[in-house]
Amino acid sequence: MNGPSGDPEWFRVFSPAPDASVRLICLPHAGGSASFYFPVAKALSPAVEVLAVQYPGRQDRRLEPLVEDIHTLADRITGALSAYRDKPLALFGHSMGAIIGFEIAQRLEEQGDGPVELFASGRRAPSTSRGERWHAVGDAELVAEIKSHRAAGSELLDDPEMRALLLPTIRADYKAVETYVHRPGATVHCPVTAFTGDRDPKVTVEEALAWRRHTTGAFHSEVFTGGHFYLSDHQDAVLRTVSARLAAGAATAV
Repeated sequence: MNGPSGDPEWFRVFSPAPDASVRLICLPHAGGSASFYFPVAKALSPAVEVLAVQYPGRQDRRLEPLVEDIHTLADRITGALSAYRDKPLALFGHSMGAIIGFEIAQRLEEQGDGPVELFASGRRAPSTSRGERWHAVGDAELVAEIKSHRAAGSELLDDPEMRALLLPTIRADYKAVETYVHRPGATVHCPVTAFTGDRDPKVTVEEALAWRRHTTGAFHSEVFTGGHFYLSDHQDAVLRTVSARLAAGAATAV
């Protein structure tokens, strides 16, 4: 599937909303795919049109080479967004997707047309590194790490054939986010909202609040009960905040 420019299509529009005033670019977690955001697209339409990002190497892009670098992903996604700049854009990223969203926001702002807001979910601020190296461990250890987060579909890793199919993609994503190096002082100018679970082993509340250091705009945060995939249990509450903030941003822009 190719986009308007002939490049591979990066976005899945599960619920087209031609009359929406804003587009929300949704970026999946490590090992995730665009379909993770199918319920989000359905819930926000028709007020917001969701463009769910499909990274290479999964689902209908499974034959494409994997990308193991956050900056490369951000460059390519930013380039693909050129066909969708007729409306304001906002960014929502979960876990690895939040870091990619941060890098895309910087690129859009450098081009003079930044996003109206960045929503960073389930990810510590770019400057708070833990030095994790899960991408370099053995298969059994990596599977245990993945399953500890209780992500939907992680039970597929119990099947040897599915494990062989899925692990290379997950490992490549882990490498991308674990080798990411934040440029000191890098910030965005758009508002940032940070969402996190209060029992997330991948990010403490303090690490989530550190996102405030990475924007010169307004900062908002919300903490929910749950772990790394708190979003599955609190989707309605999260999307109420997303909708309200996008509506407020649109009103301010008028």
